[in-house]
Amino acid sequence: MTWTVSIILPAHNEADYIDACARALLQSDPLPDGWRAQVIIVANGCSDDTGARASAHTSAAEARGWEWRVIELDQGSKPGALNAGDTAAVGDVRVYLDADVLMSPALLPQLIAGLDRPEPAYGGGSPVVSRGHSWITRTYGRFWVTLPFVAQGSPGFGVFAMNQAGRARWGDWSQIISDDTFARLNFAPAERIRVEAAYHWPLVEGFRNLVRVRRRQNEGVAQIAKLYPELLCNDDNAPMGVSGLFQRMLRHPVGFLVYATVALAVKTPLFRTTSDWVRGR
Repeated sequence: MTWTVSIILPAHNEADYIDACARALLQSDPLPDGWRAQVIIVANGCSDDTGARASAHTSAAEARGWEWRVIELDQGSKPGALNAGDTAAVGDVRVYLDADVLMSPALLPQLIAGLDRPEPAYGGGSPVVSRGHSWITRTYGRFWVTLPFVAQGSPGFGVFAMNQAGRARWGDWSQIISDDTFARLNFAPAERIRVEAAYHWPLVEGFRNLVRVRRRQNEGVAQIAKLYPELLCNDDNAPMGVSGLFQRMLRHPVGFLVYATVALAVKTPLFRTTSDWVRGR
């Protein structure tokens, strides 16, 4: 019997990142026995050559026995891209991957092994924040990775996965800001797994972009709380508390200062964006 893992990759003007993402994916370790891969890249609203670059990896995928499909949509919309990818997907396990993420070779087979079960399940890898180009991004990142949300559980930013029974919990993706948060909160903590294999995820560069993205993340969480309040019971992000924050401040005083400054700036009306996509590389 053969099972399929579908990797759905929405990509909007990702010409600078799609090649590295595709190469890392294609360097995955052998899949568990009986499993095949279906990769669906949805280039949506692109004004660059994201689609052509993605298509250039077709031969390498076919050499591995993988299906490799590129769908091009006129409109730039991540929910729209996710829906198009899901429509084409046939996977018993579905992996949702951002185009600027580099998966380690062990991640895909570990996700398959962890989600190969009849009951609904959600999974993710162990995130490694890529080294930033700017000092402020590097400093912010060193503090940010110590937060419980990043260091524990299955946060889901950059890449997340679920089995077919889990994906059946909702229909189409709605027009929401934070698709990864929505997906994660559709599963109770006991239904979520975190595998050891890593993936590399980049923070945006510079103070202004850190503020923009942090604000948009906050807006995404608030939007879910408003539209889907019943999902909040699945949030297991325990607050750090004063002692936890103080300990991190002592270990990373400069990082704490940068992190706190970004958090304060989020509350100002500056750096706002109305785009569905936030990019500041």
